[in-house]
Amino acid sequence: MRLQEISSSDDPSLADIAQVVAADVGLSSAILKTVNSPFYGLTRSITNIHQAVSLLGMESVNSLAASVELKRALTGNACISLERFWDNATDVANSMVYIGSRLKENFSLETLYTVGLFHDCGIPAMAIRYPDYRLTLIDANDSTEQTLSQIEEAKHGTNHSIIGYYIAASWHLPECLCELILQHHEADYLEHITGKEDQLVYAILKMAENIVDRTRRFRDAQDWQQLQHRVLDTMGLNVLEYSDIEEDLSELLS
Repeated sequence: MRLQEISSSDDPSLADIAQVVAADVGLSSAILKTVNSPFYGLTRSITNIHQAVSLLGMESVNSLAASVELKRALTGNACISLERFWDNATDVANSMVYIGSRLKENFSLETLYTVGLFHDCGIPAMAIRYPDYRLTLIDANDSTEQTLSQIEEAKHGTNHSIIGYYIAASWHLPECLCELILQHHEADYLEHITGKEDQLVYAILKMAENIVDRTRRFRDAQDWQQLQHRVLDTMGLNVLEYSDIEEDLSELLS
């Protein structure tokens, strides 16, 4: 809340942002660990929060801070391993950053990181709320006819994309990011390619999910075969260029 107050003030100060973040050792350490990871590919290490704010800018640091704090908040007695969930989400987030850095477009890598980390943030919330949610995930994994969202709707009357949207909105994450969380399982999102940034971010997310699944679980993501050609068209990549990125990223993930 304090970071948001500073950012929305008439004369926001980078020094004030740095001071608030630096007061929390855990938050500071998490941000520095994130931006200094090999996925960011920075030419030099960032050693303190004041330096991070200067190099990354206020918006980027705020985005990373929200990511760390929201992840910290989504804990509790869940019927699934939240540690394993966040490990996978972090893999997707780092993969999105790496893919974004390989493209010619000028992206906010911190926005890509936030999308990757929280696109499925409704899942831990539902796992905390519903004791039988683990069975829902098992049913979805075994089903060839129904998606996870369809099974969630039938069993729980809502789905993790909707829950994730409200979580992201309540944390005042950017509206475009909230909308992407809401729609990240919609198969027709890339049906008509418009060239807008939100479609490119969606495509990067789908590519990252697939590479993580292939690296960690030795299989394609559930929707990859359906979306592959539209994803590559949106990103302006051919199959060979995709293979090169997957090979390099798989090595980093390993």
